[in-house]
Amino acid sequence: MPLALLALAIGAFGIGTTEFAVMGLLPDMAAGFGVSIPLAGYATTLYALGVVIGAPLMTTLGTRFTRKQMLMLLMGLFIVGNLLTAVAPNFGIMLAGRIVAAFTHGAFFGIGALVAADLVAPEKRATAISLMFSGLTIANVVGVPAGTMLSQQFDWRTTFYAITALGVIGLLGIVKLVPAQRAKAASPIGSELAVFRNPQVGLAMLMTILGFGGVFAAVTYLASMMTEVTGFAPSSVIWLTAIFGLGMVGGNLVSGRFTDRAMMPMLFVSMTGLALSLAAFNFTAHNKIAAIVTIALIGIFGFATVPPLQKRVMDQAAAAPTLASAGNIAAFNFGNALAAWLGGIVISAGLGYTAPNWVGALMTAAALGVAIFASALERRQKGRGRVVAVGGSTVAAEEPVAAAHS
Repeated sequence: MPLALLALAIGAFGIGTTEFAVMGLLPDMAAGFGVSIPLAGYATTLYALGVVIGAPLMTTLGTRFTRKQMLMLLMGLFIVGNLLTAVAPNFGIMLAGRIVAAFTHGAFFGIGALVAADLVAPEKRATAISLMFSGLTIANVVGVPAGTMLSQQFDWRTTFYAITALGVIGLLGIVKLVPAQRAKAASPIGSELAVFRNPQVGLAMLMTILGFGGVFAAVTYLASMMTEVTGFAPSSVIWLTAIFGLGMVGGNLVSGRFTDRAMMPMLFVSMTGLALSLAAFNFTAHNKIAAIVTIALIGIFGFATVPPLQKRVMDQAAAAPTLASAGNIAAFNFGNALAAWLGGIVISAGLGYTAPNWVGALMTAAALGVAIFASALERRQKGRGRVVAVGGSTVAAEEPVAAAHS
């Protein structure tokens, strides 16, 4: 695989650390600002909403730049946002810093996925995408536990200073390793918007919102669940988040290989496994060994959904994929925000720290239903030889849409 994938993975590592670190820092952040756990959960919710807003906005603004230039600008903004979070004198400014950092997230992964796919042969694109996203998953094995440890040894602000430093390393990696000749400018905005006429693009994004969003219903409140319900010591959260991260790494890499062979079957298997794991967590959270196993399974099945979900959108929007690719990253985070918000509601309603697991299970089950419907609709369209609009041009439904992406 090209060395440039390493640069993308480094950037993804920094972004993944800032996104997921809050699940281990939430109790300390709540205590530091004197707010409740559900209110502190807005550090996750508003970050995710920042991704939703920032992904299409930054991608649209980036049409005047090459992809490499845009990746560099995004990492610079990421550095500013995390530094603002670290120095925030009050809860509101901390949330503002989270939003600034979040604005880089969707466009980085959306553009980065396209760069990764263009670096390899067509039959290896899902594998290349999964390797870029491996930085995000490895962040949960190394970055998030390390961030939790820094918070416990010093304070939560130290964690965000460290994340700022990761951003600097990521920026240098992009400057040195991503080849400029591979960093093509985005398509005209009219062509980018036109792909949304294809209903399969919207259905794929709905799968993303509901499917992966279910993961965040559980993991946003993981630290509180493990200490208050399961009975783990606060220090155990460090290695519990590492177990979740290891599951993510394994699920992501295995899924990338199988997605290249059979995308929709991989999506059906991963969503079914995730829905069952989240439902089981309501019961296994009361037993330490069972909870550990379930955390690993949620990581495995949760990130096994990522390569097929991202590739599905890129294939369906193949003629002009930049905005759709970034939009799907926004969809991931809209689902995250929705799940974290709903999880906070059920906790505040007095249903307990395990109640968000039911929220996640129901969301993922709904996503599986959407996937089954989209697959059936696609088969029916192919049978009728229907022609769909993609990027201002027409592609026969029976042709593999992915072939247009080169």
